[in-house]
Amino acid sequence: MDIKAAIAAERREIADMLAGLTDTQWDAPTLCEGWRVREVAAHMSMGFRYSFPKVAAELVRAGGSINKVADRLARRDAAGASTDELVAFLRDNAHHPWKPPVGGLASALGHDVVHGLDITVALGLDRRVPEDRVRLLLAHVTPRSARFFGADLSGVALRADDLDWSFGAGAPLSGTAQDLLLVAFGRKLPAGRLRGERQARFEAR
Repeated sequence: MDIKAAIAAERREIADMLAGLTDTQWDAPTLCEGWRVREVAAHMSMGFRYSFPKVAAELVRAGGSINKVADRLARRDAAGASTDELVAFLRDNAHHPWKPPVGGLASALGHDVVHGLDITVALGLDRRVPEDRVRLLLAHVTPRSARFFGADLSGVALRADDLDWSFGAGAPLSGTAQDLLLVAFGRKLPAGRLRGERQARFEAR
């Protein structure tokens, strides 16, 4: 799999999806708590638009908290950019070489895929991420990565019902592979998307 090509395709596809949203959808909540579609879209392009020195300066202001920096910049940029600009930030940077501090290209793809799903799942849009991208990201799910993203997977076994993948041990938790990917990234999903005796732990209240 050409991960760079997959990243570029994912960014273009998400840009196309965003371009078709209504004003109401742009202001709708996402799976990222406290962020509307606007904030998620702005955050997705943060790495393209802010140099390392600028991010470092923001980190100092935020007392070293990258989460505070991400939230501050997402809110500021969502308020200052039009929806057309937010779409262009992604489309025009489809081939940008940005990667998160750890994880390399796979983490860059995960960043785009998961945030795209943060939007489409919350809006009830039926977008299926290509299977090869989902498989690559599932292959990188580990106990350490789950803890990093705040996912409590103790006592459950994730079991995809649309491809051959499982993770963990315990009470079965079933769903589509991309929904289980969201679970592994610490997301709470709308009710009815997961099946298992412990599904309520992973559903949004």
